[in-house]
Amino acid sequence: MTAPYSDAEVADLAARLLDHSLPKAQWTHAAHLTATMRLVRTRDDDLERDMPRIIQTYNVAVGGVNDDHNGYHETITQAYLAAIRAFVAALPAGIGDGEASARLLATPMGDKAWPLGFWSRERLFSVAARRGWVEPDLKPLEAPVSLPA
Repeated sequence: MTAPYSDAEVADLAARLLDHSLPKAQWTHAAHLTATMRLVRTRDDDLERDMPRIIQTYNVAVGGVNDDHNGYHETITQAYLAAIRAFVAALPAGIGDGEASARLLATPMGDKAWPLGFWSRERLFSVAARRGWVEPDLKPLEAPVSLPA
C-alpha cells in the first residue's frame, strides 16, 4: 500500500494545522483524517475537548467562519475522532504515520460520505448536529479498524 504522505509529511501536516500555517486549499478530507490520526497517536490531552478549538481557530485563521452553516461541525468531528481512535488502537505495532494514513484512507472513513451511513442527511446537517453531538438515526456508529497489510 502506497502512503499518500510520508511520516514527515504527516507530522508537518498536524503541526501546520496546530500553528495555523496550513493553507486552506490543503485542508482536504484526507488531510483532516491524517492530521487527526497523528494527533491521536502523539497527544495525551483530551482531543474530544480540544479538537473543536483546534479546528475552529484554524478555520478563522484561514479566513473561514464557524456558524450554523459553515466551519466546525461537532457531530462529524466527534464521530471521526471516535472512529480514528479505534482505528489507531487496532494498528499493528511499528506502523509509521505515512503507512497508517494510507491504511486509514483506505477504510470507509476515506469516503467523505462515511457519516451518511449512520445519520440521515437532514439530521447530520442540522444546526443541532453542527453545534453539539447528535446520536445517529440510521444505525449505531461502528468504527472501522485497520485493513490487513
